[in-house]
Amino acid sequence: MTTTPDTTANTAVTRSAEPTSEPSTPRTTHTVFNQAPPRRDINEFSLNTALKDALAHYAPGASRDELERIGALVGSADFINDARLVNVHGPVLRTHDDWGNRVDEIEFHPAYHRIIGDALDAEAHSYAWTHPGPGANVERAARFMLFSQIEPGHACPVSMTHAVVPSLRVDSALADFWVPRATAAGYDPRRVDPATKSAATFGMAMTEKQGGSDIRANTTAAVPSGDHYLITGHKWFCSAPQSDAFLVIAQLDEGPSCFVVPRVLPGGGLNSVRIQRLKDKLGNRSNASSEVEFDATQGWLLGQAGKGVRTIIEMVAQTRLDCVLGSTAGMRQCVAEAVWHARGRAAFGAKLIDQPLMRAVIADLQLEAEAATFTALHLAAAYDDDSAEAADFRRLATAVGKYWICKRGPEHAYEALECLGGNGYTESFPLARRYREQPVMAVWEGSGNVIVLDVLRALAREPRSAKTFLGFLETGLGKHADFDAAYESLARSLQHAAQDLGSGDAAAQASLQARGRALVEKMALLMQAAILFESAPDEVAASFAAARLGADRGREYGALPDGVDIDFLINRA
Repeated sequence: MTTTPDTTANTAVTRSAEPTSEPSTPRTTHTVFNQAPPRRDINEFSLNTALKDALAHYAPGASRDELERIGALVGSADFINDARLVNVHGPVLRTHDDWGNRVDEIEFHPAYHRIIGDALDAEAHSYAWTHPGPGANVERAARFMLFSQIEPGHACPVSMTHAVVPSLRVDSALADFWVPRATAAGYDPRRVDPATKSAATFGMAMTEKQGGSDIRANTTAAVPSGDHYLITGHKWFCSAPQSDAFLVIAQLDEGPSCFVVPRVLPGGGLNSVRIQRLKDKLGNRSNASSEVEFDATQGWLLGQAGKGVRTIIEMVAQTRLDCVLGSTAGMRQCVAEAVWHARGRAAFGAKLIDQPLMRAVIADLQLEAEAATFTALHLAAAYDDDSAEAADFRRLATAVGKYWICKRGPEHAYEALECLGGNGYTESFPLARRYREQPVMAVWEGSGNVIVLDVLRALAREPRSAKTFLGFLETGLGKHADFDAAYESLARSLQHAAQDLGSGDAAAQASLQARGRALVEKMALLMQAAILFESAPDEVAASFAAARLGADRGREYGALPDGVDIDFLINRA
């Protein structure tokens, strides 16, 4: 006698954290099995071994309770759903109201306000300024990274609000008004007189369509008008145009100058910041990037006339560091999602996490994320140090780290996406969004070529920075043969670069530019290795030196040489 399977039991959707490759009994095709459970309601700080280890080294006094709280918040199902909503329902521009009045207003989904409000309440923008001292920038970096890991778009105004403080401090009157508002723990999106607000956010408008990174080619101009200036011109990119105020570069007779431009004027009237359109971007969709026009727009001079680039350069240094933090947060999201899937999915008779090919790929992804994490916090720690040596180091190290870590981000995201197979290529999972997001970190605050030129300029004009940087690399000598060999190669390359830079020979300098990327890559890999030798577990440091500095190092993720501790890395993922 034959029996018919009970199909009524198969109508419910089931999930299992311990799937098998084959169902034990006949099932209908509507039964869900062999899918990893949703990665929800977890603690992103508790699970991030590399971040916890790096924090213990660089900021042992950091508030673990607060970081645990943030980790649980951003790992919650509600926060993750908000991150989805703000990217599905992006910002919308309203240039005019129903009666034809110019309003230049941006409407956000309520989830955006919840996310940025949580980040600002947690002082992801201000902790380094409100709690100065050892470890302050490191703890702020950790807070910023936890929020950026799940929803990176809102991190743009959070980053600029953090980074604007050193620039504002060049003018005591402007600083007295704006710094307390920029560093307040809280969020107030209202468009009202800034004097009536206790918390404010900042944006930036520097680049123009004809100049890009060449700020001296800007044509936006300012003319004096009493205690302020009137600014006229067009900005090709204005980041976070919903902000309360912006740093703007405009031309005076003395040259490019920096201005603070409020969105709402004293008394409550709107300033003439005309939002022309929102940029239709590859990623970073929850963040409103725009083109704006200034038409006799009121701004207040910040710093010396003609010294605008000098005034804003410290803000740029801070936001470059945040590009490193953002790319690193993305790497953590990528490897975390990949290993979660591999532990919850089976194929060809075994869990993915137990299969050698997948183990090699995930170990390599984790190795990249580890190197980025320790490097990010090492750089943040350099901003906690007021010594001249630390300033010399971070001048070069921030640019080198920004170039390489941000450059690795998109490739890392793609490889992690592939670990999820078809799921990774859909919008139902976060890695498709992350894959689109990672390139913005490499473009923002200087694309690859701009950063390389900046490094070459520093090598030529700031020999103390080069000496300090090389001195730090020397701390890694004698700890791994591959590091020692790579260091000798870099030392020769830097010697040749110095000769070319000092020769005055145009052909030699052009040749140096052409090989500049290779030089900066060498600098970055050795810097990361030296940082890992200083602060990471021995297994991580040795694995990185073998995989990234050895003569047989592979360019593909998963092509790991002997000497890489795959089991150790996977256990940390």
